Amino acid sequence: MARRNRDDDLLMEDELTAAFLGDDDLPTSDAPADAPAAAQPAANDEWDEDEAVPGQLAVDVYETTEKLVVKARTAGVNKNELDVSIADNTLSIRGTLSAGNEEEVENYFVQECYWGEFSRSIALPVPVKEDEVEALLKDGVLTISFRKLKQDTVKKIQVL
Repeated sequence: MARRNRDDDLLMEDELTAAFLGDDDLPTSDAPADAPAAAQPAANDEWDEDEAVPGQLAVDVYETTEKLVVKARTAGVNKNELDVSIADNTLSIRGTLSAGNEEEVENYFVQECYWGEFSRSIALPVPVKEDEVEALLKDGVLTISFRKLKQDTVKKIQVL
């Protein structure tokens, strides 16, 4: 499978694979790049469900005149299942999205929603008052507002 770009350069499947996988995950066989996938042994054919990787939470970060605001879609998350903390000007948000009771599910036809643990750490782009923060969960949106630290625009330093 190959695709041509504007410069008519051929973007090979192994180049695409290399862009998304680490060196350890690349096929090691001598099979040609255009050989069927069955001819190339996969680095790891089985998914290890015990190795849960937390999802990454999408956020918006913006500022107003007085505040720095972080917003995140957290629909389906109970506020008691959210852990929001700040240390050294880095905001951390962790939680769990629960799919509810799935005991009777025999087969999925489409499964696009992420269920499970998620986390996100954000280095805040401006200095904030870490002790003056407000967090509100409303209509599935977590909004965290910080008061910005006032900084002098220019401070003259006298050279001795």
